[in-house]
Amino acid sequence: MREAAFVKQNKNKWTQFEQLLNNKRSIAPATITSMYLEVTDDLSYAKTFYPGSNTTTYLNGLAATAHQKIYTNKKEPGNVFWRFYAFDFPLMFFRFQKQLLLSFIIFSLFIAVGVFSASSEGVFVRAILGDAYINMTLENIANQDPMAVYKQMGEVDMFLGITVNNIRVALMAYTLGILAGVGTVYVLMQNAIMLGAFQYFFFENGMLWESARTIWIHGTIEISVIIIAGCAGLVVGKSILFPQTYTRLASFIKGVKNGLKIVLSTIPFFIIAGFLEGFVTRQTQMPDWLAITIIGISLLSILLYYVYYPIHLNKKLNTNGKQLVY
Repeated sequence: MREAAFVKQNKNKWTQFEQLLNNKRSIAPATITSMYLEVTDDLSYAKTFYPGSNTTTYLNGLAATAHQKIYTNKKEPGNVFWRFYAFDFPLMFFRFQKQLLLSFIIFSLFIAVGVFSASSEGVFVRAILGDAYINMTLENIANQDPMAVYKQMGEVDMFLGITVNNIRVALMAYTLGILAGVGTVYVLMQNAIMLGAFQYFFFENGMLWESARTIWIHGTIEISVIIIAGCAGLVVGKSILFPQTYTRLASFIKGVKNGLKIVLSTIPFFIIAGFLEGFVTRQTQMPDWLAITIIGISLLSILLYYVYYPIHLNKKLNTNGKQLVY
């Protein structure tokens, strides 16, 4: 894009932001933050394609002023993390609700494929889950403790191992987005088919409820956040396939940064899921109402943070009755 066209496309937004910063009245920090994210994106683009230009100098000054306003009252390093999770990330993630929905649909479709394949072909479950796991689980079912697999490792070892593995899967789903999103779809497919076959195996053995009320204690967050990591990969893939007004390289760099922020947002949830799997899931004797409560709170937390809160926060930050455009 020519510099003149770039300036023309964004001039009104920059002027509005500059006027907002020069306003002596108090401004909601989240309002400044939302526009600051846009300006820093524009600054990155300008530095790449118009280095040393007046446009780059202007945007650099605008971003510096905004940064000073945002962080003037910052007294503790912890505020950086609080601001990221409470404001910066939700404001940004509002843009990617469609990719989140697409990731969910892809995952759900492949769960159905896993269930259908397991019900149609008897050896499919063994091919997916492995003979050793199937034989061990059948033995546990015979011993009237079908979820005994969650009691084999020590609590701390399981917590650490599961958390690291889940983060590894999330990073794979994100990084493989560089294959135009195809790699991300493959990671989602692998995990979804495995889940579908896994649940059908317990259904076939009359243990669907027992498995579901136990597995989804940690699985609600674990699976949800894998889907969110899939969203991050799809964001990267979209940036390659549909650069819009940016060059493909600039769009890709922007997509990688946004995808990384999405993955970073999942880490606390993966830690919670790992804790639940290591310390809570093994308590198979807990009453159904407690298991259902944990599952319900987990699902509600995911929906509130990744769906409701970004929409709610963006609705609050409107200008002249219109939502801010990112």
